[in-house]
Amino acid sequence: MTPVAQPTFVPVPDADRVRPSIPAPVPTRARTGRPGEIRTPILPSGPGFGTTGPDQGYALTLAHRLAPRLRLAEGEDRHDVALGVALLGARRAALAGRAPSIYDLEFAAGLLGYLFSEPPEDLIAHRRPLLRGVAHSYDAQRALIDAIPAAALQLSPREAIDTAQWREWLGA
Repeated sequence: MTPVAQPTFVPVPDADRVRPSIPAPVPTRARTGRPGEIRTPILPSGPGFGTTGPDQGYALTLAHRLAPRLRLAEGEDRHDVALGVALLGARRAALAGRAPSIYDLEFAAGLLGYLFSEPPEDLIAHRRPLLRGVAHSYDAQRALIDAIPAAALQLSPREAIDTAQWREWLGA
């Protein structure tokens, strides 16, 4: 086998010679049984499975932009709240089959009462343990997402801001 780009009369050191390669054999059948493989046409759902959607990481950028507008209660961490709002906004968008928008995050912040001038004390008491440590724990993130039912995330923005119904939405 001679290199195409080099003339045949030029001496080639042994280390630079092109070596023949052995092609890999063609697999005879597909291998199944891998741990992450889904074998049914219906995606699994339920606690811990999440909701897949396009460009969910963009919700973090939107949460960073929304963070100055959030009204936190005493003892709440801005990083935990911003990430929690981003997670809920991304899930809301994924339920609709689209990428998150600022309206999804505003919805999530309104649902948790972070856009209210004075949220009810019992709402603050209910949301505080849901969001505590979310920025530092994957288990806390999964617990937050699983605590809010999909039906609550599919409401209209006007319904999310209505403080009279928050107990129903949050399952309190």
